[in-house]
Amino acid sequence: MSWIKTFSLIIVLTVLVILAGGAFGDMQGRIIAAIFAGLMNFIGFWFSDKLALTMAGAKPVTEKDEPRLHAMVADVARMAGLSKPRVYLINNDSPNAFATGRSPSHSVVAVTTGIRSLLSEDELRGVIAHEMAHIKNRDMLVMTTVAVLAGVIAFLATMAQWSLLLGGGRRDSREGGNALGIVALIATIILLPLMATLIRFAISRTREYAADETGARIISNPHALAAGLEKLGSFTSRKPMQATAANEAMAHMYIVNPLGAAEMHAKETGGGMVNLFSTHPPIQERVRRLRAMTLS
Repeated sequence: MSWIKTFSLIIVLTVLVILAGGAFGDMQGRIIAAIFAGLMNFIGFWFSDKLALTMAGAKPVTEKDEPRLHAMVADVARMAGLSKPRVYLINNDSPNAFATGRSPSHSVVAVTTGIRSLLSEDELRGVIAHEMAHIKNRDMLVMTTVAVLAGVIAFLATMAQWSLLLGGGRRDSREGGNALGIVALIATIILLPLMATLIRFAISRTREYAADETGARIISNPHALAAGLEKLGSFTSRKPMQATAANEAMAHMYIVNPLGAAEMHAKETGGGMVNLFSTHPPIQERVRRLRAMTLS
């Protein structure tokens, strides 16, 4: 999916925010919702990296502590034409990694302790290249915006639910406004969050395919990343991260779904509707695309 399509989906999410606001008070509600979404995006842009690292329990490591990891990150960053990101380590046996930061010059690469013991040096280099691709493609900004807008819609849906329970949606009954108001609230509660979730996951899956390809080209070795993904998928399906609220909220940021269950279920059932609600594309398809790549 191209950047045009990605930002088109972001525009759709923004429209959904405005529509959700309209369920509370027509134009005034829409304006308030748009201002709220803008404020949340501002906060998310400046503080999303700190929030993500805190939620993941990631700690900074120095070159003295992890010389090989720092050297690998620096080498891949050089090949990608980027400044070296800060390096963080997550004390977790489940192998995974993610990148965050508001721009390439303010970026972070975080890896778990488990990934370093599971992958070979070439495979880990492929994973680092994938995360560097997210930085190069500025995916962190896109995903932060999408996550914030989806969160605003979820918040408005919750408010709509309480409004309906407390007798909201009353408008001029002489014009049938009461019924229309209730229908608008129900749509806000059910349909808009569902659409926001589907759009969020669609963008996330698209960004993963793009990062796989870009990362493979950075190190000129798609097979290393493919092999790493196979190991990560197999391990996380058997030993996922603990299903906490923080891990669920951050699942789309990791290179593979840290919770593992959805990925494993999609594999067993052949995908279908499961893939619509998955934060990541199927690992088998990612591996197939990587192994079919030709480097010019």
